[in-house]
Amino acid sequence: MVRIYYREDKILKKETDVREIGSLTDILWVDLHSPTQEEEEWIESKCEVSIQTPQEITEIESSSRYFERNGMIVANSNFLRFEGDTFQAYPVSFIIKGPTVFTFRQGDSKTFADTVKKMRVNSDTLLTGTDVLLLIFETRIDSDADSLEAISREITNISRKLAKERKPKGDSLLQINNLQEHTMLLRESIIDKQRVFSALLRSMNFPDDKKERLRIILKDINSLLEYTTFNFERLEYLQDTFTGLINLEQNDIIKRFTLFSIIFLPPTLIAGIFGMNYKEIPTADSEYGFYFALFIIIGSSLGSLLFFKWKNWI
Repeated sequence: MVRIYYREDKILKKETDVREIGSLTDILWVDLHSPTQEEEEWIESKCEVSIQTPQEITEIESSSRYFERNGMIVANSNFLRFEGDTFQAYPVSFIIKGPTVFTFRQGDSKTFADTVKKMRVNSDTLLTGTDVLLLIFETRIDSDADSLEAISREITNISRKLAKERKPKGDSLLQINNLQEHTMLLRESIIDKQRVFSALLRSMNFPDDKKERLRIILKDINSLLEYTTFNFERLEYLQDTFTGLINLEQNDIIKRFTLFSIIFLPPTLIAGIFGMNYKEIPTADSEYGFYFALFIIIGSSLGSLLFFKWKNWI
């Protein structure tokens, strides 16, 4: 599907018929969302742009991620969408040619829908496609900030849960691992955008009057990167706390087993002595011999137990 946003008499309008693009003027944004081959070819021929293939967009080489050619800027960046219980990345290709920005994407997220809503509210501030480009990234950065804040709240909840229960559970460790994975994906996505904006800031083809806005967005990106570092540190601290609680619990269990083993050691020794096959064993011929041995066994156990209790070992 292709969405074409253009201005007519200072009013923002949308056209979905790609065949009408040749008759439109003051086009701000051409959004190619999973377009057909015919739509791609029509855009390329009418607008004189070259759309990269999905394989080229996902290339990791810097020369493929950002380049400028004949006054045209091409930048590829990964966007995130939440699916199930994790983030999924999908690439978006941006092409800036003259006053128009072209976006090519196979995936979809709330970012683009929110951008359109902002465009309709603030249509007077959208003069060229670069304004739309910056608005898309600002919306995406706001979304990433919200995701990081949500992760921070989950970290706080896990921390309070561990402090309250003091008994580590396996699901808490899984939550910590999932949050680490989400933070890592968000950090990678934010760094990717930092690379794009740093390149745009150095570009001779990007409008100079928009570069101050670029610098402000870069400051926001740097703040988000610091936030991800802070979340990583908190998660690492939580993981250490979780491991420490497990070690304390294991040590307590081993301690109890050790103490109970020691408590039953004297009775075992006494039972072994009285169980020897010698006629000279005292009380062996006495009718109260069994009860005497049983009394010593129980007394030694109780004595050991009271001693450990006195030492506050149990």
